[in-house]
Amino acid sequence: MGDPPPRVGLGFDVHPHDASRPLWLGGVRFENEPGLAGHSDGDAVCHALADALLGAAAMGDIGQHFPDADPSTAGIGGIELLGKVVQLLHALGHVPASCDVTVICDRPSIAPRREDIRSALARAIGVGTDRVSVKATRPEGLGLVGDGIGALALAVLV
Repeated sequence: MGDPPPRVGLGFDVHPHDASRPLWLGGVRFENEPGLAGHSDGDAVCHALADALLGAAAMGDIGQHFPDADPSTAGIGGIELLGKVVQLLHALGHVPASCDVTVICDRPSIAPRREDIRSALARAIGVGTDRVSVKATRPEGLGLVGDGIGALALAVLV
């Protein structure tokens, strides 16, 4: 019969800016940038990757496991939330192999912190940095975050 085919998950997250909060993307703090609104720290990158993990395991989404009505997760760091999702998956025998993340925002520029994000995500999901891809693009004035009022992230996990 052979090995079962790999599991693949897709995650998506978007948050508007909230200038009263620090900006976290991929478990990395960006100084002097407006943060993102949310029940947690608003880390759209970690949230998208958490949803990709849960999707690959057919376990729903982060809202199902960590509802925003739960006061115990208020302000939780995205990287911590991602770690909790990895623990849930490990308990069922699911182990991530690699991921690919795309960040879509006008600012900040992701390129100067790309390696920091790759390292943080690799540690959180338990893979080498050679198995974590982080890309970024600007929305060029179009769509949900094209007017510079937020950030969006997509993630695929195998």
